[in-house]
Amino acid sequence: MASAHGAEPDAEDAAEPEEAIYEEVMPCERMELNQRLAVEELITTEASYVHNVQLCLSDIRAHLQKKQLPDVDLEGLFSNTDDILHVSRRFLKGLEATATQEQEQLLCISALFQEFKEEMEAVYKIYCASYEHALLLVESYRKDPRLQEEILETLTATVPHTGASDLSFFLVMPVQRITRYPLLLGKILENTPTSASAYPALQAAVHAMTQVNANINEYKRRREVATKYTKAEQLTLRDRLARLNTHSIAKKTTRLSRLLMHEAGIVAKTEDKEYDDLEEKFQCVLSSVATLKENVASYMGHLKAFLFPTPHKCELQIEEGPAQQYRRFAEYLQCTVFPEFKRRLDRLVCQPLCSLSDMLVGPQQLVKKRLDKLLDYEEIQERKSEMGSVTYDEEAAMNTYLAINTLLVAELPRFNQVALELLGQILCSLSALQRDLAAQVLHQAEKELEQMPHGHMPLPSFWKMVEDTLQQSGTRLLTFCQTFETVTPSPAAQPLNPAEERKVLSLVSKHGPDKLYQVTSNISGSKDLDLTLLRGQIVALLQSADTKGNTSRWLVDAGGPRGFVPAGKLQPYCPVQSQQSGMPTLETSTERRRHSYAFPEAPRPQVATFTPAFQVVAGFSFAARSPQEVSLQAGQPVAVLEPHDKKGSKEWSLVEVNGQRGYVPSSYLVTVPVQEPTGWSLPM
Repeated sequence: MASAHGAEPDAEDAAEPEEAIYEEVMPCERMELNQRLAVEELITTEASYVHNVQLCLSDIRAHLQKKQLPDVDLEGLFSNTDDILHVSRRFLKGLEATATQEQEQLLCISALFQEFKEEMEAVYKIYCASYEHALLLVESYRKDPRLQEEILETLTATVPHTGASDLSFFLVMPVQRITRYPLLLGKILENTPTSASAYPALQAAVHAMTQVNANINEYKRRREVATKYTKAEQLTLRDRLARLNTHSIAKKTTRLSRLLMHEAGIVAKTEDKEYDDLEEKFQCVLSSVATLKENVASYMGHLKAFLFPTPHKCELQIEEGPAQQYRRFAEYLQCTVFPEFKRRLDRLVCQPLCSLSDMLVGPQQLVKKRLDKLLDYEEIQERKSEMGSVTYDEEAAMNTYLAINTLLVAELPRFNQVALELLGQILCSLSALQRDLAAQVLHQAEKELEQMPHGHMPLPSFWKMVEDTLQQSGTRLLTFCQTFETVTPSPAAQPLNPAEERKVLSLVSKHGPDKLYQVTSNISGSKDLDLTLLRGQIVALLQSADTKGNTSRWLVDAGGPRGFVPAGKLQPYCPVQSQQSGMPTLETSTERRRHSYAFPEAPRPQVATFTPAFQVVAGFSFAARSPQEVSLQAGQPVAVLEPHDKKGSKEWSLVEVNGQRGYVPSSYLVTVPVQEPTGWSLPM
């Protein structure tokens, strides 16, 4: 009995340690199970995520691209999803490879996150920063029934199993995934004993992914600040005045005073060598793009002016020979070479250059705003050092400056590099186009030159031939001019009306016949004190320069009004004795040119009196439009019968031309002095 009674307590004592061991083993197994489930969740959800992103690109986006909807911005919707898919595929492959590492799986997973954290941050920060814009696009498409119907049709045709009603179902996946990585790692960490070798590595991975999310949020905040200030608003003066208030005026005044103190050296500028170097390079790129854009626009204008003439359309009364070859060559250039060059220049140079110029507007606005915020930052810092604290708005202003400055320091190097690469490509395209144009024109010119008789002639002989040809052509032209001036009959002179006679006699009596000049073409006064004169009028020279000493403007007396006229439109007149019934006239420079190559003649006796005769000629051609009118040719002499019509209007004159009578516009008639009977010519 005693032994029996003694055995019962021993059994009870042995059962208690077994229960304690069981209680300790169960939590460890449960933790290990939860850890294994958390790892499986990480891998399976990553595989599902990659599959959905691939569906979004290969099915949904591809289907929308085939529809070619002009109002759908696919780049704005999907942003850099291709980059995210590329990184996620590689990351998933690494996760699946850790399944074979039984004891070291957690260490491999931690190392994998450490390896991919920088790539993930680089691609996800761009997507998250543009996610709000993508949602705005989706919202705008939802308001358009036609676009919404097309998008729903695409979702139904490509991913019917998801039941998605719009694109936001897929667009939110990358944003959700990057924020879920710290949670998934944290769940694995919770079910990992602190004594495990992988525990510190998991802690570091959780911290790394948490920091990645923090960096993405900070980048997104900076981009939002940048977007706010990079918009170049086109405000009218009224809009700018409407924005003025006491606060804005005080803020601008403070900035201006701070800037003046900087320039005067009263307060020190905030030095930032890294940013200053980046801004200097950016301003250099900006100036280079603006200069090149201006030069290319000027070049395009000159090219357009060069293409305006069309010599190949002129009717040449020559069947074959160099003239026809030139015509074919000009037609080839005008219709084929230059239009193609202009089209390529616009596509390869002008359009990319304009796009690059537009791309620079945002950073330029941000650089300007950074200076404003820097002045605010310095002012607030100075106040903070004096008072020890700042207001909430002042703290926000300081954070705005820090965000803009950090964003510029981070983004300007890459932006400058890309802008320089684009600028270099544009310049290379321009150079290549110029080389192609020169080669194409030269090749065609050589083909035409080979067909010409002097194509293989040595260069000295060619220039000698050109000189001889020009001399022969000049001789023939001179002979033609002489024949024309000699053979042309003299028109019938009309008597000078008393008013015009008194006007010319008055000029002669005041200034002498050696001061008389004739107007060679119509003069329209465009400046103060300029005269408006008709072709053929006679004036007297008062001074061969204007008040500033300009010898190209002469002061003349027009028989009443005095003023300045261009010296190039005057030719001298001298009184000589006429052969027409003792009527004196004036000798033109045309006659003096004819006399210069005629045989010497005896000097003409000077006359004591000067009574020049005038005639009326048609200054312009006129085509009769009714039986009451008569047609005129420019330079044709006419006889004025009545200087008005039947109603007394002086706008029409009754004239006789070649035995026909009719009315012509009075403004078409010009009174000119009578020439010598051997020939006449109008002023050139």
